[in-house]
Amino acid sequence: MNALITGATSGIGKATAAALAQRGYNLILCGRRTDRLADVAGELSQQTAVTTLTFDVRDRNAVAEAIASLPAGWQAIDVLVNNAGNAHGLSAVQDGDPDDWDAMIDGNVQGLLYVSKAVIPGMVERQKGHIVNISSIAGKQTYANGAVYCASKAAVEALSTGMRLDLTQHGIKVTNIAPGAVETEFSVVRFKGDAGRAAKVYEGFDPLTARDIADAIVYAVTAPANVTIADMTILASAQAAATTIYRK
Repeated sequence: MNALITGATSGIGKATAAALAQRGYNLILCGRRTDRLADVAGELSQQTAVTTLTFDVRDRNAVAEAIASLPAGWQAIDVLVNNAGNAHGLSAVQDGDPDDWDAMIDGNVQGLLYVSKAVIPGMVERQKGHIVNISSIAGKQTYANGAVYCASKAAVEALSTGMRLDLTQHGIKVTNIAPGAVETEFSVVRFKGDAGRAAKVYEGFDPLTARDIADAIVYAVTAPANVTIADMTILASAQAAATTIYRK
């Protein structure tokens, strides 16, 4: 079984790769940072077969060329985890930076589509496969100062539903995973490297870990053939909604 994971160099993507390696999946690890891809591949190649692809999901041609370059033994992709994405800035929409908007829409929406477009035809041809899209609680509950990020993740929610409608007839499962507060480099990226501000996001409660989300992905892709985990929202135990967290 071959699993292709985008954004595999850190956070949820890296944890998912490790969890699937333990289950015996062969891994196609994708990311922009060649050195980090090499490190993750070196670590996990002790458990399973690993290959890597370096591209930015926002670059349609690079995505298509990279996935088309896979050797014959890797071209049959059984599981696609669309994990790559980003959040940039936290401000009222009238104060937002259009460059941040482009990064979020291009990465979270168009990037997911470009990778899916490169993988889905093979799944349709084989009449089997499983696509896991990583959305967010932000895709279900819009919050102040996050309009564009929330919109991009709401688009992932809609795409997951639409993919399921189009692809179920071809034996392809589609799972939408919507994490709540997960402590990864997510907030550091959102706050443009301000580690102090990012750390405050997770103060006073126990956030989710990347491994928590990876475990949910494994649960979904290893469910019996007659079962599709269509949509899963995962919150930290202290979190009641997107921006409602009970801190100590």
